[in-house]
Amino acid sequence: MNNVRFLSKFDSRKANRHAVILAGGDGTRLRSLTRAIAGDERPKQFCPILGDDTLLDKTRRRTALAIAPENTHFSLMRKHELYYERPLWNVPEQQMAVQPENRGTAPAILYSLMRLAKASPGATVAFFPSDHYFSNDQLFMSHVDSAFSTVETDPQSIVLLGIEPEKAETSYGWIEPSPSLFGGLAKAVSRVSRFWEKPTAGVAEKLLGAGCLWNSFVMVGKVETFLDMVRKHLPEMYRMFAAASKLLGTSQEAAVIRSIYSWLEETNFSSEVLEKCSDELLVMRVGEVGWCDWGEPERVVGTLMNLGVNTEWMQALAA
Repeated sequence: MNNVRFLSKFDSRKANRHAVILAGGDGTRLRSLTRAIAGDERPKQFCPILGDDTLLDKTRRRTALAIAPENTHFSLMRKHELYYERPLWNVPEQQMAVQPENRGTAPAILYSLMRLAKASPGATVAFFPSDHYFSNDQLFMSHVDSAFSTVETDPQSIVLLGIEPEKAETSYGWIEPSPSLFGGLAKAVSRVSRFWEKPTAGVAEKLLGAGCLWNSFVMVGKVETFLDMVRKHLPEMYRMFAAASKLLGTSQEAAVIRSIYSWLEETNFSSEVLEKCSDELLVMRVGEVGWCDWGEPERVVGTLMNLGVNTEWMQALAA
């Protein structure tokens, strides 16, 4: 009986936790690598770079450590259907926000938020890029679980997960936390002071020395809090989606979304939303999870070499 009570409490606490896996990118920077692996033009998230599982498969498995599959949603692109229809065969349509075109991360996130707001009012959501590598999935998802708890305690907060840097990387975005008493501890949460996007080598060295963090672009918050941020900083885009919200989940959704996307310019969520409200955000310190953003071929090959992996396609690329 006690176990039943515990499970009931556990389930109810996590019942309104959702995930959105961002899997709509074209992966053009990795095209030479993915072409060598798969022999076609598929984006990296649908490619088995390490082992037999694709990056999307790995992201789904990682996410499932903290969020139920029925609460896991996917941001996709229609032209990639050939690559996602088989791995997502058992995912209901209501969990897939299929974009007609790629217009950047801001529309992808807003479209997913609008669908979630209609289907699950009051939901808390975590966004996950689908092209990241972690050496320790369980430890990383324990940080995500803590971020959910922070938002449930403070519903107005949005928590970004910042990775403790291993070097003065110039091709990542960085987060500078505000000074705090326990800010250097694992899972410590601090206010965001500012963002640094792809700093110079000299600036990156200073950020490393100052205890700044790599921006993983994994973020957790209430759906309504995210929508408020978009409404404030991208009002025109927000108005278009809000006007169409009654048609989401109906037979007219695809047509109205195509119409909206035909008017949209490519818009980046980090630069157009997050960086404009940095003082309203929190960042959680994440360490020892072996994180790498596989957005560049050099990072992918570097990770695999560190793991002692040497595949035929790696040899072909090096030739």
